[in-house]
Amino acid sequence: MTERTVLALDLSSARGVIAVTRGQEVLFETSFQSERSHNAQVFPPLREALAIIGKQKAVIAVGTGPGSYTGVRISIAAVQGIALSRGWPVVGLPSIATIHLPHYHVLGDARRGSFYTATVSDGQLIVPPTLQTAELALAEISKGGKWITLDTKAPSISMDLECYQPEAQQLGRIVGQWSDEEVNSKSTDQLEPIYLQEAFVTIAKKVGKTVPIETNMHRKELSERRS
Repeated sequence: MTERTVLALDLSSARGVIAVTRGQEVLFETSFQSERSHNAQVFPPLREALAIIGKQKAVIAVGTGPGSYTGVRISIAAVQGIALSRGWPVVGLPSIATIHLPHYHVLGDARRGSFYTATVSDGQLIVPPTLQTAELALAEISKGGKWITLDTKAPSISMDLECYQPEAQQLGRIVGQWSDEEVNSKSTDQLEPIYLQEAFVTIAKKVGKTVPIETNMHRKELSERRS
């Protein structure tokens, strides 16, 4: 079987990672601390990765979270643009499944007083991310096994967990082992981030000041008055 070239990208955490793999070989790998500025930092190393691939055909693999919703959206938009211009297939994998461990459980902070748990085995998501209360998450941890977190620091309810970060080279190696049929069946142009809760939007308020809502009818009335 011909070894597949994979362009792998993950921006689900504060540390962006990009790699180019061929089979088990890593041709290119870089990382950068970006916090909230993935869009400003991802394109120079992405151009380097593409230059290494050159005119070869490749598969694009992107981490879909859970994690930074903005970062995942940026990475999806970036790889979809590359796929469109080069005709390469794109596949998405959960970022939490890219850790180079055979079998493990993940605990993550889902914000707003909740947590998530998941189980991964050989790069496959066996139990998808599931929202839990602190009590339920602790009950899951008490069952034993290898528990890790992909948060920057361990969640407050279990501070002794090892902290890991998504690995682009592992993402590339996982997809590099797939058959052509698997790549074709899993490739899509409708990638979506994994998010655990609906977006929470805070609407700013100014005390003592009411801001009128302008509608088409209001605009028409104002126009008639001015004329």
